[in-house]
Amino acid sequence: MKTNYKMSPLHRFLIGLCGVALVAVIFLPIWRIELDAAQYPEGLELQIYSNKLAGEVEIINGLNHYIGMKTLHADDFIEFTVLPYLIALFAAGFLLVAALNSKKALYILFFAFLLFGVVAMVDFYIWEYNYGHNLDPNAPIKVPGMSYQPPLIGYKQLLNFGAYSIPDVGGWIFVLVGVIVAYCSMQEWRKSKNTKLVNDEKR
Repeated sequence: MKTNYKMSPLHRFLIGLCGVALVAVIFLPIWRIELDAAQYPEGLELQIYSNKLAGEVEIINGLNHYIGMKTLHADDFIEFTVLPYLIALFAAGFLLVAALNSKKALYILFFAFLLFGVVAMVDFYIWEYNYGHNLDPNAPIKVPGMSYQPPLIGYKQLLNFGAYSIPDVGGWIFVLVGVIVAYCSMQEWRKSKNTKLVNDEKR
């Protein structure tokens, strides 16, 4: 008896739904950095989309000038040119895997999406490191030994500002898609393994 190479209808539906969700991510904020200080009781917010920056960018740039940090401009980031196309490519990949109804294609998609997530977080960390460490030596305010790297995720105190770095709506969709594709891949792999064991016992 041959092993079944088709996905279950539920997993196929979930993978297709993930493809649709990723299309939405292109237009939603993926990450957010919130700054909290006494002089800004309502806080300052920086939202990162796949192709732009939003929030109080100009105010944050004005504050960064005093401590020697680079100002933020979307044109300075090649990621904003490439990322929308990569997300669209993965959206198409999820829809294609659902249409092909192939376990092998599902496994390839899972590892590709996992690799993409790791590379994206490493790239984000490097950007934050350079942003917080490469300071203008002629800045009006200089604190010896101080760097201003925002946290990759979570909270960090930066002088009189508390910085929160967390996923936004699009980022949580990414996380959910990753969980779903991991779940579907694991379940399909276990089902294939169990089917193979049953077939071997029948021989």
